[in-house]
Amino acid sequence: MTALSFDENGVDVVYEGTEFRLEKALIEEAVGKSYPDVTDHEVLKIVEKEPSLSGEPRRIGDIVR
Repeated sequence: MTALSFDENGVDVVYEGTEFRLEKALIEEAVGKSYPDVTDHEVLKIVEKEPSLSGEPRRIGDIVR
């Protein structure tokens, strides 16, 4: 399971027991959107090859409010 923790400057990720950070600029470049408009599902797709997506995608701008 992958855990994502969002803040205004990026995402802390725990993936298969490894912790790392995805910075805001990296996410924007990878997805091609401004950081607040990126969804949690899009971030998960950056981390995992074939993620198990459930529920509705949530915009980072709504999560960090």
